[in-house]
Amino acid sequence: MQEKRRDRRLPIFSMKLEISSLFKQDNEVIKNLDAPIEVQNVSKGGIGFSSKTDIPLGYYFNACIQMGHDDAKLYCVVKIIRREIGKDGTIFYGCEMVGLAPVFVSLFDEYANELEESDLL
Repeated sequence: MQEKRRDRRLPIFSMKLEISSLFKQDNEVIKNLDAPIEVQNVSKGGIGFSSKTDIPLGYYFNACIQMGHDDAKLYCVVKIIRREIGKDGTIFYGCEMVGLAPVFVSLFDEYANELEESDLL
């Protein structure tokens, strides 16, 4: 996949998310989606994940991100902006975080430092 992010992607080793509902700004909602996803990477600007479920572009979902070994969690809204279908049918999605407060950006820097100290990056 062509690199389109402004910020460095950080690998994720233990994060899992599940999308249960999607919404659009015009109050269009898709409920009971039950789409298990596997997070591939995260950056200050977004999340990359894969899923076998066909999820429409342009929709938003609420996410809770926990990086590293501490209990700090980041709750944010994520917009699905692109997808690419793999040879095995798995779909890779690129998402951007919407309205992330600048104070939370430091969590990504701390996580990157933790990965570098562990020689995982």
